[in-house]
Amino acid sequence: MLASGAGLAAATLYYAQPMLGELGTDIGATPRSVGMVPTLTQLGYALGILVLAPLGDRYDRRSIIVFKAGALVLALLAAAAAPSMGVLLVASLAIGVLATMAQDIVPAAATLAPEAHRGKVVGTVMTGLLLGILLSRVVSGYVAAHFGWRAMFGVAALSIAVICVASWRGLPRFVPTTQLPYNALLRTLLELWRRHSALRRAALAQGLLSVGFSAFWSTLAVMLHGAPFHLGSAVAGTFGLAGAAGALAAPVAGRLADRYGPEWVSRMGAGIATLSFAAMALMPWMSPHAQLALLAVCAIGFDLGIQTTLIAHQTIVYGIDPAARSRLNAVLFVGMFLGMATGAALGSQLLAAFGWNGVAALATAMAFAALVTRLWRGGMPSPQVA
Repeated sequence: MLASGAGLAAATLYYAQPMLGELGTDIGATPRSVGMVPTLTQLGYALGILVLAPLGDRYDRRSIIVFKAGALVLALLAAAAAPSMGVLLVASLAIGVLATMAQDIVPAAATLAPEAHRGKVVGTVMTGLLLGILLSRVVSGYVAAHFGWRAMFGVAALSIAVICVASWRGLPRFVPTTQLPYNALLRTLLELWRRHSALRRAALAQGLLSVGFSAFWSTLAVMLHGAPFHLGSAVAGTFGLAGAAGALAAPVAGRLADRYGPEWVSRMGAGIATLSFAAMALMPWMSPHAQLALLAVCAIGFDLGIQTTLIAHQTIVYGIDPAARSRLNAVLFVGMFLGMATGAALGSQLLAAFGWNGVAALATAMAFAALVTRLWRGGMPSPQVA
């Protein structure tokens, strides 16, 4: 149930991406203004994590999850009925803020898990979350092509309503780990950032990887909609299947983090992502069909690398201070989704100015910077069995 809830909540952040081509045409928006839909959604998610996720240490997580799910249903219905781009942008921001229920679910799983198997359990729940992110594109591309983009937001609202009821009935109550007032709780985020270098490195590296991840996925549908491909939302969404293959490695990454240590796993994941993004530089010398095949292979590779690194980073962060898991998780994911928002904004600008080569260059540079961040304290050590 936790894996399904995390996946369906996170999926609401990405349903719009494969539909941007049709959505822009239907609502009469320019490509650059349409690019603000994923940008505001990611910014909303970062904002929601910053101001709402720390409440999981102060209040019962079950009540927080149920409340956010109910409010998210309303935001999705508002997007489905949006009469103009302005209303859709406001609804997109609200969807981002409220989809942070996924980041209440993951610390809940970490709290319920035995310490010796926390990496495996977090990896299992993250599999649901990551498959929700990646398969959301497949589902939304198909639904938009056959029933319209508004229908997709309606289906999303129904799925979250089901999770709301299931969470209310099935989740246990969680005992708060702190009695700090809200203002003091937010101040501790900065204190945690200053105190723990491991947290800073994890948030920075994951944020850099997220720039490339978001730049790719937020511009893919627009790129495929134009020459030489002229493909619709269904095909753009199908690329999510390639990314999902990489996400299936999340439980394996969790077990590797338990066995060999998350530092080694984070470096391995960042390296895989760098090589996968760099391979897209070969596209100008390939036929259109070969380019599509290469894009699919690269999507498998960089999703595998990025999700592997995320599991390793979560394992590192959750082990810093068990009483502050929601706040530590908030810092990590604020960094990650600031990177997502930056990638969506830069990706649309680079695609308009330099074409797909600009997007590929940005993604490669950011992934390499993340690898350098993980290697900064010296070369990669040989893994030692814990």
